[in-house]
Order: sequence, then C-alpha cells, then structure tokens
Amino acid sequence: MKAIRIHEYGGPEVLKYEDAPDPRVGADDVLVDVHAAGVNQVDWKVREGWLEDMIRYAMPMIPGWDVSGVVAARGSNVVRFEVGDEVFGRPDVARDGAYAERVAVRATELAIKPASVDHVTAAAAPLCALTAWQALFDATPGYVGAGLAAGQTVLVHAAAGGVGTFAVQLAKWRGARVIGTCSARNLDYVRALGADEVVDYTTGRFEDAVRDVDVVLDTIGGDTQDRSWRVLQKGGILVSIARPPAEEVAESHGVRAGYVFVQPMASQLDQIAALIDAQTLRVEVSNVLPLSSAREAQELSRAGHVRGKVVLDVRA
Repeated sequence: MKAIRIHEYGGPEVLKYEDAPDPRVGADDVLVDVHAAGVNQVDWKVREGWLEDMIRYAMPMIPGWDVSGVVAARGSNVVRFEVGDEVFGRPDVARDGAYAERVAVRATELAIKPASVDHVTAAAAPLCALTAWQALFDATPGYVGAGLAAGQTVLVHAAAGGVGTFAVQLAKWRGARVIGTCSARNLDYVRALGADEVVDYTTGRFEDAVRDVDVVLDTIGGDTQDRSWRVLQKGGILVSIARPPAEEVAESHGVRAGYVFVQPMASQLDQIAALIDAQTLRVEVSNVLPLSSAREAQELSRAGHVRGKVVLDVRA
C-alpha cells in the first residue's frame, strides 16, 4: 500500500510518501480502507519527537490519528462491525496511524460514521470532538475534565480552531454560556457556532474583558494559560489540553486544575456521530489535500491559523 512514513524524527522533510507493508490485523482489530485522514497538532509533534519520552515508536512509523473509511476485514474477536461498514475514529496514538491506504484499528476505537457527511468531513471530527467532549464533560480515567453543567459559563481559547470549534458547539448543546477567543477574521464564525460573546485577542487582553467564569478550556498553554487563572471565579476550573496546569497555582487562586490527553472512546464517538447527523454539531474543514501532500498539510496545521481542520483525502 501507499503511505506516509517517517524513518527518523525531524522537520516536514522526514515525511516520505512511499510503499509500505499492509497492516497486521490482530484479533481485536478492524482493517479499515482509509478514505480520509484528519491532520492534527499531535501529528507534527510526534514527527518532531515531542512524545518520545511517552511513546517509543518502532521506525519507520505512519502518523495520523483521525480516520474515516470502510471496514475491509475484522479480527476474530470483533462482533460490532461488518465488512463494508463505514466507520470513523481516533486510533491509538501509540500505533501506526491513518496516513495510509489501510490501517488496523482496535474495534473499541471506532464508531459508525455519521451518515449525513462524507468521509473527508467525518475524518475531521474524531480527535478534536473527543478532546472537547472529554475536557468539558467526561474525562477518561487518569485525567480531569470540567464536568460542565447547564447554566455555567465557559471561556474557550482558540475558539475557531479544531478543538475550539467543537467545544463551543458542545458547550452550547449542554446549556452553558460560551465565551470564545479568536482573531478578528473569525469573530463572525465563532458567533455562528453559538458563542454568546467573542473576544478578539489581537486587539486586547482577554482577561480585561472576561471575569468570573466557571470553566476555562485552555487549548494553547504558555502565557495564555498563565493569564487565564484570574478570569475564573472561586471554585472554578481550568482544564488544559496543551500542558498540565500546576496544582499549586490553581490553589493559590482558589480554583481547580484539570488536564486531558484525548483517549479513544467509542461510546462518546457514537454520541458525537448522532449530534453531527442531527445537525447539532457542524464540522469545519479548512483545507483538503491528497495523501502525497502530507508535508504541506502538517505545516498548515502547525501554523495554527486554520479554521477547523486540515484533511488528507487518501482517495484523491
């Protein structure tokens, strides 16, 4: 099969479009004929070796942990899916990913694709939508989410980005009041997603415009995280997907800290698919490129100014 592989950590030049062996399908796996693969921040971070202390990859490896495609085969223990089913999911980041014509994915990491959208659109959803869901609602064991409830107020940083786009919509669906930060060109877009208030971070400091929120969703880290503590009301919570916030800093502000590194969760994907089909969740695709253009796709994603997601159309 054709795939994008890296043989060593480095810049975009280490991404090689080449022949690769077909995946090995375990008893709990589904073999997916890939139609589209979403491009995420974690992809280039893996490529550059940022996760080397956490995950030891055998080289060469295939990146890409957002997939939509069709079941081509299933392992002996798999009963949920049939050959021919259209599926989407967020595969295990410790295994080879979806920048390939085929990928082996655990059945527990997949759900039936939303029927109302095509594969390119579906591939833009799993990782970012699951991240927003787990950070706002139900974190997986070992992580702390916000437990957002109706009537609370949440500040979503980078509200026009991949995770932010889903976070704004999911928070509104839950019945929260939503404030989003973004640049001037995305103000109307974030309002259209459902944000009650939008702050242009290029013309002022968000902490001067926002106060007494129940939840901050930090998608950026760094100085943005450091400045976010002061907008929380006592007892509130800052949940980051960028870097684990310091407990002692949270305590000094009289608030709580949470951190989420997204995990595959088929039951949550089922709910996300239903919300997409109900047109409650809008999936935004900013750029579609062929698999052979993975270098360009990752650079677009890394620049951090895309609206929604970049997707590789593997069948193009």
